[in-house]
Amino acid sequence: MSELLRNLVTYLNSTGFFHMTWQNTVMLGVALVLLYLAIVKQFEPLLLIPIGFGALAANIPLANLMAAPHGQEIGGLFYYLYHGVKLEIFPPIIFLGIGAMTDFGPLIAAPRTLLLGAAAQFGIFATLLGATMLGFTPKEAGSIGIIGGADGPTAIFTTVHLAPHLLGPIAVAAYSYMSLVPLIQPPIMRLLTTRKERRIVMTELRPVSRREKILFPILVTVFCSMLVPPAAALIVMLMFGNLLREVGITERLVKTAQNELINIVTIFLGLSVGITMDASFLNVKTLGIIVLGACAFAFATAAGVLLAKLMNLFTRDKINPLIGSAGVSAVPMAARVSHNVGQEENPQNYLLMHAMGPNVAGVIGTAVAAGVLISILK
Repeated sequence: MSELLRNLVTYLNSTGFFHMTWQNTVMLGVALVLLYLAIVKQFEPLLLIPIGFGALAANIPLANLMAAPHGQEIGGLFYYLYHGVKLEIFPPIIFLGIGAMTDFGPLIAAPRTLLLGAAAQFGIFATLLGATMLGFTPKEAGSIGIIGGADGPTAIFTTVHLAPHLLGPIAVAAYSYMSLVPLIQPPIMRLLTTRKERRIVMTELRPVSRREKILFPILVTVFCSMLVPPAAALIVMLMFGNLLREVGITERLVKTAQNELINIVTIFLGLSVGITMDASFLNVKTLGIIVLGACAFAFATAAGVLLAKLMNLFTRDKINPLIGSAGVSAVPMAARVSHNVGQEENPQNYLLMHAMGPNVAGVIGTAVAAGVLISILK
């Protein structure tokens, strides 16, 4: 009987319940909040569900999902999956899929919206300065600042180069803010615009020829890759995916890039990001990164809106300032948010295609900004 009790106690000691800490409990609560936002509120479920479930798995004691190989023992499942993040494999593949799904026509038809995408990068550099003043090293500050682009793959790509020890919290912050675009942006947009400005109806975009759409990814690849070589992997894959889309003769490749490939990599990337949210995630530095990331995102949103208002002082063809907020590179979430806020004031106002101009410009702009940071700080 005593031996049976000893065996029972030994078994209980080997369970995760016995080794739970308050930090694990808090992080399990955070994981459940992320899953709630994704499932119930439908805040970008394709991103938040893998991240939230990864965080759930990360806080199960003794599961050893991120354990490194030791001797003859193989490592945990997520140890190997996470190499897709550490070795910069997942982010460029995600960009390939984004390029294959994205129509750059609105940007080509209205080149001035490129300025709105550029304005949103202000949040990156403003936060870089703020993080440096708060005691982060320049490389850490650069990695934190890139969160303002609301581009998870670019944030991961930049951090691997500049501050790999901060990869977990920066990736989590970047993807979380991408997912929470519908929650964070509208209050800033309403605060900085009047009802009259939100009701502005923009003129219809001109048609864009097939030749223009084919030449665009080729020219952008050459120019931007030469301008910022460190960001070439992202830019090349983004534009390659877009070229596959626009030539019209690679249907199988386009469908694979748009669906199976990007979906598989999104699952692995989301789980890999979430698995970093273990008990060690709860520290002052991580909380500082999350707060600074929120500031970066807010600054980027505000900069785009304010530049659109400034441009209206000098142009007869007025811009609805709401599309300036789409300059962050969360495609197409930010464009949808601009459209939805505009329709609250004027249900007949269709801003989506106009907002896609600064939105896709923001994707390119964030990749270029990442290349600049890597070139200067590395």
